Order: sequence, then structure tokens, then C-alpha cells
Amino acid sequence: MATVKEIYTALDNFAPFETQMEFDNAGFLVGRGDREVSRVLVSLDITDAVIEEAGQMGAQLIVAHHPLVFDPVRSITDESLTGNKLLQLAENGIAAICAHTNLDACESGVNELLARTLGLCQLEQLHCDGEDRFGRPYGIGRVGMLRTKDVVKVKDFAEEVKGKLCAAGVRYVDAGKNVCRVAVGGGSCGSMLADAVAAGCDTFVTADVKYNVFLDAAELGINLLDAGHFATEDVVCQPLCDLLTAQFPGVTVQKSAVHREVYSCV
Repeated sequence: MATVKEIYTALDNFAPFETQMEFDNAGFLVGRGDREVSRVLVSLDITDAVIEEAGQMGAQLIVAHHPLVFDPVRSITDESLTGNKLLQLAENGIAAICAHTNLDACESGVNELLARTLGLCQLEQLHCDGEDRFGRPYGIGRVGMLRTKDVVKVKDFAEEVKGKLCAAGVRYVDAGKNVCRVAVGGGSCGSMLADAVAAGCDTFVTADVKYNVFLDAAELGINLLDAGHFATEDVVCQPLCDLLTAQFPGVTVQKSAVHREVYSCV
């Protein structure tokens, strides 16, 4: 057994919450810190279905990537989506810890796992924001090399990305370059296109790309792939389960079976 606060501390040591970006609201968001935990559910998001799943498995804690609360909450009622979720958590005695941009930026976090999942090696940081309290560098994005020396066309790489991430689809710009040096940014990292160019990358994999960023990529001569927000970040959930299981062997930790990509492609 462990307490909510002990699990929070373990996550804080792995991906220090003080490294989160200014706009973020990662941390211990719902519950009692001294509550004993025997079961944990890990999910990218806290949805109604995930809360119901946590209740059915008898979980006392949900560990998620995206914060349930971003903006100040002026009321907690069932008349808003966020308020209703907060009520469900409180009424069912389920705590919530959300590790967001701190988990994106840390060693073995979202971006590093995304790069590894895509088979990249010789990993470097795409953007370094500093060092955490343990002296470890952190920052959003990673850069790596394809392991193969074969010629890899963008379309073929996009198919590979779709398969490895189980993505609903991949939108891409073919800038006329073979894929070799690749930057990745899990989630909405289209604003880091210039960083990928500056890092000498021929290809950038991210999500939530706006139309004008696709245009910029074509003119800058860099291949750009949008594999979807969920697909580029869900890679962190199972490793997070493994991390918590290793540190708290008396606690059952499992990845959500109900939370998946919300949209389909035709």
C-alpha cells in the first residue's frame, strides 16, 4: 500500500512538477494526500468513462497526463463538464494527480518515449529549458536518427509512424527530402517547427498542426507529420504504469482500457 502523497512524491522525483511550463496546472489536483492507495488507474485524460472505469476497478487514484483543471474553477456543480468530473471524483473518493508538461520534458518522458517508439537513436534534446533540481537537463522535444541506412521516403515513414503509434491517421507534407534526422514533439508542438529546422532535421513529427504551419514546412523544406495528439502522447501511459509498479509493488497499477483516440478517419 501507499498514500496519494507518496505516489505524488515518486512522480515528482521522476518528472519534477516545478519544471512545468507557466501556463500549466500539473500536480496533485483532487483528493486527500494521506488516503491509502491499493489500486491506480493511468490514463492520458480524465474523462467520464475513465472515472467510471476507476470506480469499477476500485481505484483510489487516477494518474493522468492532461490536467483535469486548467482555468480557475468558480463553481463545482454538475452543470459543467469539469465540475461534474470533480464531483464524481470527490463523491467516489478518487484522487487525481496530473503530470503534464513536466512529463513531456523529463528524461524518459513523453518525447523521449515517442522518439524510441519511432525507432530513433542517438537522441538529443530539441529544446533545453534548463536543469531540474537533480541536475538533469529537461526540455520539450527530441531529435534522433533513423537506425536504417536505407533510403526512406516520407510516405513510407508516415505509414510506419501510423502503425507504430496506432494512430487514426497521419497528415504530412513531403518537402522532397528523404527521412534521416527526425525531430519529435508529442502533442501540440507545431510552434517548434523552426527549432526542428535549426537542429538540422529533415523531418518533424508532432500533432495538432495548423494549416499555416504545413505551408511553412513546405517553404522551409522540412517534412512535417501530424500523427494526432492522443497517438503521440499515449506512449507514456504504459511506461508510467511500469514505473509506479516497480516503486510500489504492493499497489495494482493498470492502464485505462476504455480511453482511446476520440476521432476516426475515413
